[in-house]
Amino acid sequence: MLQHVSRVVDLLDPSLNRIYNMDQAEARRRVLSGDPAAVRAIDGSFALVAVEGTTVRLARSMDRPMRYFLAKRQEGPALLVADRIDALHDALAREGLDGQFHPSYTRMVPAHYIVDLALVGCPDPDPVYTRFFAPARNALAPDLDEIGHAYIGAMAAEIEKWLRHIDGTGSVTEPIGVACSGGIDSGAVFVVTYHTMLRLGLSPARLKAFVLNLGNGPDVEQARAFLSAVGLSMFLEEIESTPAALDAVETVRVLEDYKPLDVECAAVGLQLLRGIRDRYPDWCHIADGDGGDENLKDYPIEENPELTIRSVVDNLMLYQEGWGVGRIKHSLTYSGGLSRGYVRTYAPARRYGFTGFSPYTRPAVIDVAESIPFAALTAYDVPSLYALKGEIARRGVRRVTGVDMPVFPKRRFQHGAVAPEVLHDHLADEHQYRRMFHGFYA
Repeated sequence: MLQHVSRVVDLLDPSLNRIYNMDQAEARRRVLSGDPAAVRAIDGSFALVAVEGTTVRLARSMDRPMRYFLAKRQEGPALLVADRIDALHDALAREGLDGQFHPSYTRMVPAHYIVDLALVGCPDPDPVYTRFFAPARNALAPDLDEIGHAYIGAMAAEIEKWLRHIDGTGSVTEPIGVACSGGIDSGAVFVVTYHTMLRLGLSPARLKAFVLNLGNGPDVEQARAFLSAVGLSMFLEEIESTPAALDAVETVRVLEDYKPLDVECAAVGLQLLRGIRDRYPDWCHIADGDGGDENLKDYPIEENPELTIRSVVDNLMLYQEGWGVGRIKHSLTYSGGLSRGYVRTYAPARRYGFTGFSPYTRPAVIDVAESIPFAALTAYDVPSLYALKGEIARRGVRRVTGVDMPVFPKRRFQHGAVAPEVLHDHLADEHQYRRMFHGFYA
């Protein structure tokens, strides 16, 4: 059933909000206030719609995709809000309004902004964007031990809140999974989750580290080596599939996007999550390391001709938000950066009924990341930037947990599951992905 609030149709699932320090009514009141400090104080993961008269305000966390569509009706405009483009289309179809729909007419709420809309008729007014999360940059001293401690300490605090929330809302025996390739980000999440569970007196028997085995990908051996090195091999569980199971059409339908790297990541993620679901029909909670590369600026700059090391180091949250709201390169339909790209993790998880979590998307962790003096530590040297993440994570994990975590070279999730050439044989290219996606609504 559609929930009509004035002329707003809120299709979001409120059970997915994970707010630690207030109830949802108070969180919506803060969004409605339009006060950035009040919204920033909402601790947790959320996607919220607040309405008063003709004013609608929307706000979301990095890990909660949120889209809207403004439909015309004889009696006045109607705003539909959902986490997916197809949910907006289906709701319009039920109202007999799908003739107005095109996916490019949908809009994504950018992470870390309050979006202010006025339902006042035709022509549609432009939304007003107010940033509610603006971390201070370069606030930490260039001490890698202290930086690591602050960064992994913030991550550990978010994992603790997540675990307490799970046990406060469900069975204390509910299992906890971590998608763990043994890379820097997922490895740190697993080790810190394990040690946090011990510290809280929770049984580690609830915990598993899942890795996808598509046949010849290097992640399986890496995960084995990582967990062996930290003495936690007994937690590893391999999920087997084959490259032939990769399905470009299914992936684009689930992802609702066509950026090749995100499609590849989602295609592999779907195989992992489908395998877990087949084996464990009731499993719910899966953590991962998405966002770690963005936080510590660990992407191959040379693969993107639009980037230089100065643009990466000197721009606030460039990888998290793209070039930013109000810029020419900001997509109204898709937002930018991880604000757009996190759908690669969120949508596959929702497709198979999982509730996902990455501590790296939390503002407290991003806050520490933006405080790192990257320019001072790297002198704008690209290899030094690439080496930085491993050092920060390794030192931080050792300070927080006492574990000496191995650090392996960076590799994208999809390339760890299967060789790039095999992946490309079973998927497609951006032109084909675009055509597939728009074909769903032809």
